Amino acid sequence: MTDAGRFSGQRALVTGGGRGIGAAIARRLAAEGADVAINYVADAASAETLVEEPSADGHRAVALRADVADREQTHDLVARVVAEFGGLDLLASNAGVESFGALESINAADFDRVFGVNVAGQLFATQAAASAMTTGGRILLMSSVSARIAVYHHSLYAASKAAVSAMVLNLAPELAERDIAINAIAPGGTATDMAAENAANYTPPSLRGVETDRILKSVYALGRRAEPTEIAAIAAFLLSPDASYITGATIDASGGRM
Repeated sequence: MTDAGRFSGQRALVTGGGRGIGAAIARRLAAEGADVAINYVADAASAETLVEEPSADGHRAVALRADVADREQTHDLVARVVAEFGGLDLLASNAGVESFGALESINAADFDRVFGVNVAGQLFATQAAASAMTTGGRILLMSSVSARIAVYHHSLYAASKAAVSAMVLNLAPELAERDIAINAIAPGGTATDMAAENAANYTPPSLRGVETDRILKSVYALGRRAEPTEIAAIAAFLLSPDASYITGATIDASGGRM
């Protein structure tokens, strides 16, 4: 799109933006006119490749490394975005890690890793971004349908995503005093690399060996996983003026997960 896009003149940060849902959100925001900072922690090549796409369309884009589980790195990340773009208007906090394990196998390191990224990472990103934003800023966090459904050996991850939805709900009135809106998306199964790597873990023991398509049709009203672009479309809506009366909400994007 041209500079007539919904996000023309807006400056956005997408954490975990190098691939999957994060990359789709970065592309969508850039396509609608935003300058986009793409955060990554390990996959520099994917982030740098992605940066070339919006840059080719005349919008500014930059790839910035930071581990969002580290508060200092996260605040420094936001400071670098502000220095690069002259400010920050939009945050899409997408960085996250998966976790499967039986109750007896969960240890302190597992807890610190999952809650460090999925909860503390999103809290610190929100903290830093809100401090940098002026009137009308919008923040989006990433929850999961796992917060409301039972998945075998998924308690640690599910708890971290439930915490995200609680955080959004409780931060809404505080941030509203500064005219900043905060919401979350709770995706169901989405066709990403991370989902592919964990597909077997999402299958209940009683259904292992059953064809994947049959399982998807039995648990999703739409009978399939989401495409990252479909989640990105919801993200763009929530980050836009079109969602001006929505804050503190977690939007279910589960395809009718039953």
